[in-house]
Amino acid sequence: MKVIILGSGVIGTTSAWYLVQAGHEVVVLDRQPGPALETSFANAGQVSPGYASPWAAPGIPVKAIRWLFQRHSPLFIRPSLDPAFWRFGLAMLRNCTAAAYAVNKSRMVPLAEYSRDQLVALRAETGIAYDERTRGTLQVFRTQKLLDGSAKDVAVLAELGVAHEVLDVEGCLRAEPALARVREKFVGGLRLPGDETGDCFLFTNALRDLAAARGVEFRYDVTVTGLRVEGDRVAGVATTAGTVAGDACVVALGSYSPLFLRPHGVDLPVYPVKGYSLTVRVSDPEAAPVSTVMDEYYKVAITRLGDRIRVGGMAELDGYSPALHPRRRATLEHVVGSLYPDGGDPRAGSFWAGHRPMTPDGPPVIGRAKYANLWLNTGHGTLGWTMACGSGRLLADLVSGHAPAIDARPLGLERYRASARALAPAAAAPPERA
Repeated sequence: MKVIILGSGVIGTTSAWYLVQAGHEVVVLDRQPGPALETSFANAGQVSPGYASPWAAPGIPVKAIRWLFQRHSPLFIRPSLDPAFWRFGLAMLRNCTAAAYAVNKSRMVPLAEYSRDQLVALRAETGIAYDERTRGTLQVFRTQKLLDGSAKDVAVLAELGVAHEVLDVEGCLRAEPALARVREKFVGGLRLPGDETGDCFLFTNALRDLAAARGVEFRYDVTVTGLRVEGDRVAGVATTAGTVAGDACVVALGSYSPLFLRPHGVDLPVYPVKGYSLTVRVSDPEAAPVSTVMDEYYKVAITRLGDRIRVGGMAELDGYSPALHPRRRATLEHVVGSLYPDGGDPRAGSFWAGHRPMTPDGPPVIGRAKYANLWLNTGHGTLGWTMACGSGRLLADLVSGHAPAIDARPLGLERYRASARALAPAAAAPPERA
């Protein structure tokens, strides 16, 4: 079967890898001159199944109001007349209940854990290198209130069987020795030893090369303009370079997926939430992080990537604006300077922003949409890197008619609206393995 994949970020590229491994002919189309040049380019670098949680959670509305008045706020909202902005916000509010949070997290963690296992297997199979580290991640709490509040997350981690360690200050220093220089700034931490780190851009480019060597065709500088539909199937994709015919189509366009699909009658509840990062050269390795440190107060992650420090975080609802706001850079500089004052010079770091494709409930959308051969792999939010390999393998199994290793039904588009019940028979029971 010939499969057309739209998008060559980490999600599109991992999808291509697992589809070609399953024996399909694969063509990947992207408007950029190379892979991973948008949201996958400079993310925080975490592969963190333990932090696979929905943003929509009990207490978030109250916290969001308080954050808006915080000097170094993790949240910025620019109100818009776009109906999608209001639909996303209201839908997210409806998910800010204890019951919804429990359901949504239970859908995210299995995919994230499965994805980490697939990444480990891929690394063992191919020897792929991407400044990876398998040293876990550490969430530090600046106040006792934040530390006490982590008890709910710890309980969920225990229930789901995720390895974790609640640490005092000395325990944090054993995991991240450079924090000894600022030990007075935090009271404890939560360590997830099974988490990893790595450069998503390097990984995607390396996997692109491996996939191309196995026959995947990557076509760059090609803008997709629509689907060519014949009856109840997608016959091909219209592009600025002509029509590309295929037997199946996978939409992995990140935040742009709903814009592409809307003219074809597919209502995809994905909205762009801008995240920022700062990449700093390490000046003193002994004063830099060992792996990833998440500053819970500012919601900013500080990750070691080879001889660089990646500082990433924040959430800005600003539509599809590419603007880089200096105040966001100031926040990133403040956080890394506060915890790693001698690790590198943040003033000389490179500043970047990307649009995360967020769903209002948290889990991505993976599965069929409207047509029998139209598939979605998008909406991963801040967890695209964490969930990439698992999502790609899951999608490849579904397209191939194989029973996936984890339940894909809770991730389908049909979870959002009653009008999609027509898809339920196809998703209710995975077909037998071919």
